[in-house]
Amino acid sequence: MSKIRRGNYIFVTWIGDHPPRHVHVYKDGEPVVKWDLENRVPMKGKANSRILKLIAELEEEGRL
Repeated sequence: MSKIRRGNYIFVTWIGDHPPRHVHVYKDGEPVVKWDLENRVPMKGKANSRILKLIAELEEEGRL
């Protein structure tokens, strides 16, 4: 499991989790979005522009 705190959000991924490759995003302990990293679409919930920017930064850094 990878847990990354960034911009008041927590990004969680699990090694060996079901496809497609995705990240769970939480704020204040509540789920915000489950984001499909392969197709760049929400699987559940909604992602605002701030979350999308943070996901892009984390992917650039190789953390997602």
